[in-house]
Amino acid sequence: MTATIKDVRPSPLAGTWYPADAHALRQMVDGFLAQAKPAVPEGRIIGLLAPHAGLRYSGPVAGYAFKLVGDLQPEIVAILCPYHRPPYQLYDIPFATTAHAGYETPLGVVPVDRETLTTLAELVPLAAVRGDQEHAIEIELPFLQRVLPHPFTILPIMIIHQTEDLIEQLGHALARVLKDRRALLVASSDLSHFFPQQTAQRLDQATLAHVRNFDPHGILQEGGQPGEGACGRGAIAAVMWAARDLGADSASILHYATSGDTAGDYRQVVGYGAGVFFARAN
Repeated sequence: MTATIKDVRPSPLAGTWYPADAHALRQMVDGFLAQAKPAVPEGRIIGLLAPHAGLRYSGPVAGYAFKLVGDLQPEIVAILCPYHRPPYQLYDIPFATTAHAGYETPLGVVPVDRETLTTLAELVPLAAVRGDQEHAIEIELPFLQRVLPHPFTILPIMIIHQTEDLIEQLGHALARVLKDRRALLVASSDLSHFFPQQTAQRLDQATLAHVRNFDPHGILQEGGQPGEGACGRGAIAAVMWAARDLGADSASILHYATSGDTAGDYRQVVGYGAGVFFARAN
């Protein structure tokens, strides 16, 4: 599968955000998955919420989300995230994706679905970039590579502008291009940033309540001051709108923790949540 992919985005994260050695990375990811004991929703899983920090910090939470999809067989996984540091040339464009044909991790190369990206770009403004340093797409890939036993492609979307009309447009457009595919949606987002543990827990529970209530409008409005809401609130909301168009009617929170719970420093923490969007079984 990977031999034919020549234009590959090299990993800027391997060796820092996660191990560069394939064996060590497999052991780390498999350990997080083994420890996760999520409540399995009664219905068809359509989308996930997963955090995107360095794996030693957010991996124990992300494992709860990805543990659920081992029995699924998606042919394409759409991963949405905030574009944390877009180049100034993209400031007037709301959404970006990779111009490469695949993403590389120590576990192999994941192909990008260029054809579907071309179709999506006919529906929403979408710039293609090369050599991006964005971590929030790539950090989810080792989990997908370990839990999905068959080949799959990805649809990576980095969100620059999180205004409600654009985010809703993106969500509906995603559903249009994925409606006849075996697809999985992933919202890659952390929660509050750099508050004391008790404050972070209060802020994060307000955010997660909107996830639980399947309320994309509420997610986009949460967090009046910098760092209070989810950094990927646009990604979460777009996944909600797309998941709803694809049949989802319910959401649940699978796990919550902060960086303090893994690093032991509770003075300034980052919140992490895992969730699932699904269509209830009749």
